[in-house]
Amino acid sequence: MSDQRQLTALVTGATGYIGGRLVPELLSAGFAVRAMARHPDRLADRAWRGAVDVVQADAQDVGALRAAMEGVDVAYYLIHSLATGATFEQRDRRTARTFAVAAREAGVGRIVYLGGMHPDDEQLSPHLDSRREVGEILLASGVPTAVLQAAVIIGSGSASFEMMRYLTERLPAMVAPKWLDNRIQPIAVRDVLRYLVGAARVPPEVSRTFDIGGPEVLTYRQMMQRYAAVAGLPARVIRTVPVLTPKLASHWVGLVTPVPSGLARPLVESLIHEVVAKEDDIRRYVPDPPEGLLGFDRAVELALQRVREFDVSTSWSSASTADAPSDPLPEDPEWAGGSLQVDERERLVGASRASLWTVIEGIGGANGWYSWRMGWVARGLMDRVFGGPGLRRGRRNPRDLSVGDALDWWRVEQIEDGHLLRLRAEMRLPGLAWLELIADADERGRTLFRQRAVFHPQGLLGQAYWWAISPFHGLVFGGMQRNVARAAEELERGGHREAAAAAGPSPGG
Repeated sequence: MSDQRQLTALVTGATGYIGGRLVPELLSAGFAVRAMARHPDRLADRAWRGAVDVVQADAQDVGALRAAMEGVDVAYYLIHSLATGATFEQRDRRTARTFAVAAREAGVGRIVYLGGMHPDDEQLSPHLDSRREVGEILLASGVPTAVLQAAVIIGSGSASFEMMRYLTERLPAMVAPKWLDNRIQPIAVRDVLRYLVGAARVPPEVSRTFDIGGPEVLTYRQMMQRYAAVAGLPARVIRTVPVLTPKLASHWVGLVTPVPSGLARPLVESLIHEVVAKEDDIRRYVPDPPEGLLGFDRAVELALQRVREFDVSTSWSSASTADAPSDPLPEDPEWAGGSLQVDERERLVGASRASLWTVIEGIGGANGWYSWRMGWVARGLMDRVFGGPGLRRGRRNPRDLSVGDALDWWRVEQIEDGHLLRLRAEMRLPGLAWLELIADADERGRTLFRQRAVFHPQGLLGQAYWWAISPFHGLVFGGMQRNVARAAEELERGGHREAAAAAGPSPGG
């Protein structure tokens, strides 16, 4: 690859946490960028969407991958499975091999992969071992490959950072596993992105792993105490015990933080190992910036600043847990993939469609769901117990939504500004579920609020679940519709009062 011409980079996982942040960094560095996604519509609201070539491809389809890689100089492999169960290693292995074959056949000049830092002389956790194996598969591809291995990444929206943040903020005292005193070399997401961009220009004869870490080595206990200090919190009381297994600890994390236990488990399991860089050879090819690598405290400061300013561009929750392409969509006919159960409601609203839409787009998170609060809280807690996201993922932004955003236990599947919000459930369910909120107008031009809950049951259990909760629909969905309408009307009245106050007293008044 020559430095004298513009390089073309393919970014897989462009809808994810790292991929979504890497794209603008590559653009700033002068690359032509091709962003690959299974669902390109999830990139529609990204600020950089118009500056990149977006291609639709499944990473397990070698033909689609090969087409996506045509003319590509460097291909970024940012695909990680955080699923649980016995098959995720096979899926990771198969996807990496498919990617390697496609890159070689398409004549890609370099592969860059972000994996996990790990010790060489220990039995690794399943997820960390899978990351190691993926790196080896890509290195054996015949294409020059840079495997960057990081430990805990510190940045707003990072799953590792959010887990640490919520544990520290919500638990002034805690009983924790003894491996909280294992050493870790955290790295700021800003430096991870700088290394990823720089790795594209590593000489073609270099094909190897690189450990990447920040300037400090800390224990997880020290990281929590340092976080507390930066956030202005009192020092935390932490007692360690030897009996808290990763499985138990992940359930504990799932109950205390927005990170569901299914995602928390691979993060917790990685903390069993001491992850300290064994070398810093990457600096030969990607020198440190003049100000040096970001230290832990400064990385936390920057992450918290973005959180408080609602400027979290990507998050761990950007990765969907229910996006199989064969799943039926709510507008499909009843015979497509089985019968659909539907709860539909309409209500006239004494407010403009704009006011109604403002309330609809602001739903969830701190604003709540305008419905039977105790019922939602109880269902959220139940979901957390069974490893789902519950209601603690909140919102990326308190006012705006984009396709692909997590919204408590929902995922924004479609949004038509001023008209339609379609949410797809990611809670633990015996089936698939959607919720549609629509700001419409009737034949007389009056504002009409249409609401539709759709459920695609799986088997007898799914049917039983639907009929068991049906008696509560009036309380849950009916209450939601009434309260959303009332909030829109109150918003409208408040706007009129503000306009009247701004206009001042009427003539002669």
